[in-house]
Amino acid sequence: MNKKLKKSSVIEKKFSKRLNIIPTEIISKIAKIDELKGSWITGAQLNPQVLGRLKRSVLITSTGASTRIEGAQLSDEDIEKVMRGIKIQKFADRDKQEVRGYYELLENIFNSWKNLKFSESSIKHFHKELLKYSDKDQRHLGEYKFGENKVVAYDNQGKEVGIIFNPTPPHLTSKEMMELVESTNLLLAQKKYHPLLVIANFLVEFLKIHPFQDGNGRISRILTNLLLLQSGYLYMPYVSHEKLIEENKAEYYLALRRSQKTFHTKKEDVAPWLNFFFTILLQQSKTAIEFLSKENIEKILSEKQLIVWDFFEHVNTAGTGEIARETKIPRPTVKQALEVLLKLKKIERIGLGRSTKYRKVSKG
Repeated sequence: MNKKLKKSSVIEKKFSKRLNIIPTEIISKIAKIDELKGSWITGAQLNPQVLGRLKRSVLITSTGASTRIEGAQLSDEDIEKVMRGIKIQKFADRDKQEVRGYYELLENIFNSWKNLKFSESSIKHFHKELLKYSDKDQRHLGEYKFGENKVVAYDNQGKEVGIIFNPTPPHLTSKEMMELVESTNLLLAQKKYHPLLVIANFLVEFLKIHPFQDGNGRISRILTNLLLLQSGYLYMPYVSHEKLIEENKAEYYLALRRSQKTFHTKKEDVAPWLNFFFTILLQQSKTAIEFLSKENIEKILSEKQLIVWDFFEHVNTAGTGEIARETKIPRPTVKQALEVLLKLKKIERIGLGRSTKYRKVSKG
């Protein structure tokens, strides 16, 4: 067996051993997440202006949540003000410095995830971008830690309430990170295991290593967005993952601690972390799909698409010509609107050719 195959075999064996027994509850959550993923309508099928507004809102919300998890005190309104003053090169305090770095980095992930590589060098680059405005972090930007960095939990007032665990010592960090990134890339490429399991395992290991002197939690959430987008969970920019973590902060810390304390023992148990992570993802998926519901239809459709949709509130069936005539909307625009409504499963097509009609999909 050559070196590559041997290494691959070792990585698979270690991963398989850790995930040897996955509770049915967790498997069920993965199945539900994937079912909802398949229902998400993206890109050109939704109104780009609406998606743009959603993305900006999520950038604000996610930035606020991710920095508050680490003890920062800026509200979403404060962050909105900070980002409106984008030309300011220097902020007065650390929170504002860190906010701008996170916002810009997450925006880059949302816009460029297709072209970004998952590698050690990219992770180090993300760290540099995250903290580039932070005065206190200039000497270790993009570099693995040089000293011990205990993992601390904060309460809602930003006060330290206790140490969660002591992570990998500095002299082992580089080796462990290299192995973790290499194994994650291999497992994702092989497609033998579900990508959500591989991503979840990477995150819990990354946070156990805690490779940087500061910013590890925020980098882990940046990488969550990147890896999930690259695995096809395309609603990430439209529902804040970070906000859901913030709202369940106590459970987040507990799940990490319960799993991580078993690592490198005879009875590793990653289930507490998997259960938490997939609960959050399932909630995020459900929220994304809610954007496609009748209650949120006005958030998704353009103005003219909404007029066409409203037309079906007053008729049983209608053809393209009738809709164009009654709404005063050009026929090509009506056709585009009908295609969007068909993809959203709000209407259904009856008949073919010139006699084609459309009707609203009944709830039953």
